[in-house]
Amino acid sequence: MPRYDIVLVRPDIAGNTGQIGRSCMAMGCRLHLVHPLGYKITDANLKRAGLDYWPNLDLKQHDSVADWLDTVEPEREVWLLSTRAEKNWDPAEVTPGATLVFGSETGGIPPEVHARWAGRERKIPIDARARSLNLSACVAMTLGSLILRATSIC
Repeated sequence: MPRYDIVLVRPDIAGNTGQIGRSCMAMGCRLHLVHPLGYKITDANLKRAGLDYWPNLDLKQHDSVADWLDTVEPEREVWLLSTRAEKNWDPAEVTPGATLVFGSETGGIPPEVHARWAGRERKIPIDARARSLNLSACVAMTLGSLILRATSIC
């Protein structure tokens, strides 16, 4: 079982997805890509950012949001990382094996996903002058916080 499942819903930028795939592979996580994508999976920017890690990535692709939603077991622990959330991200709330969902760089997480997991939205606290952080940075921060918490001796 992977440490965590990372879901990118309709990602727009190939380089971000490549970097996220690289992080997922290195940290033992499964990556889910929910189509449509804003690029082709063969995009050179995806491959450049993912380096030679991409062939070793535990990757699942889903044709649509509805198709992905159909695969999520009702008892599955799911967290939505969203700039629209009211509560801050707290890795202490999350158990190993949970699913972390991130929306596209331009559109965020679709309403039907928010509706299904209402109350499970969290945001990374940032300076009020900033709109958002880079998607790959958000995934790396949330995964890093979970893995560091799990391996901490303090």
